[in-house]
Amino acid sequence: MGGVSFLSTLPSFTNINNRQQHLTLSSSHRSVLIRCCKIDPQVPDNTFSFHRRDVLKLAGTAVGMELIGNGFINHVDDAKAADLNQRRQRSEFQSKIKLTLSKAVKAKPELVPSLLTLALNDAMTYDKATKSGGANGSIRFSSEISRAENAGLSDGLALIEEAKKEIDSFSKGGPISYADLIQLAGQAAVKATFLASAIRKCGGNEEKGNLLYTAYGSSGQWSLFDRQFGRSDATEADPEGRIPLWGKATVQEMKDKFIAIGLGPRQLAVMSAFLGPDQAATEELLASDPQVAPWVQKYQRSRETVSQTDYEVDLITALTKLSGLGQQINYEAYTYPVERINLSKLKL
Repeated sequence: MGGVSFLSTLPSFTNINNRQQHLTLSSSHRSVLIRCCKIDPQVPDNTFSFHRRDVLKLAGTAVGMELIGNGFINHVDDAKAADLNQRRQRSEFQSKIKLTLSKAVKAKPELVPSLLTLALNDAMTYDKATKSGGANGSIRFSSEISRAENAGLSDGLALIEEAKKEIDSFSKGGPISYADLIQLAGQAAVKATFLASAIRKCGGNEEKGNLLYTAYGSSGQWSLFDRQFGRSDATEADPEGRIPLWGKATVQEMKDKFIAIGLGPRQLAVMSAFLGPDQAATEELLASDPQVAPWVQKYQRSRETVSQTDYEVDLITALTKLSGLGQQINYEAYTYPVERINLSKLKL
């Protein structure tokens, strides 16, 4: 015989007005009368008076118990636990990746400009019209890294290749994509420039510089960037002709490219360090354009302050947008199943 839902046993309350409604409940001990009405002090001792809302609360409790009995609540809890477990796995893996890249960048600080331009050029292949290209790791292919716009970036790519070997060796959820690793290496390079600036402001004292960056730095601004973790790799090189030769391009050509991917003069100015190894020379060129010049001056002033907040926050925001171009993030990437412990088999 099929089960009967508790809801089907409840009387309809749609026609209840101020008149009394009587429900008689019987048990093996005694019969009681439930009145859905105003409490009457003259009601006999064996009669209980409830408001309609009290009965509805009772119904809600019964429905909840029925759901638990059918295992519904357990399924919800399992889903929440699985989601939390995946978040923890991804967070732990990402933390290890960042530590690996931080050590690699610290060992070879001369590659910071190369890593910045690698992250930029890999993402700059995005084409809005065809929704192709973007931050997909295609720059790793020999046919793309050898192009004129990527001249001088091979050493940066070699650092990423070495880091990937180490990262893949401790990954429990599969190899990291080049698309993710290239953008995370760009992040590591940006953080290295922020920290180096703090150390310079402390007269070269590394300990004080670290304290300054910890106290006034922009570490808390990276959360959205960090969520974009789970990019997929391209299977072939992106089309040619989508990236200017930054060292030879006019400011107008640079602006046109930034606008084409949804950015603008402001982002062009704040990302000046990504456009070549000589940031001062790049900014001097950018300052010749009336649209870009105010932003260049704003960020130069910001970098002279203790916290350089405007510069750091706007740079992180621009890189976050850039690094997501052309991607549908897989938020389950790098997760892995965890074996459940059978408590019944434990020997106590």
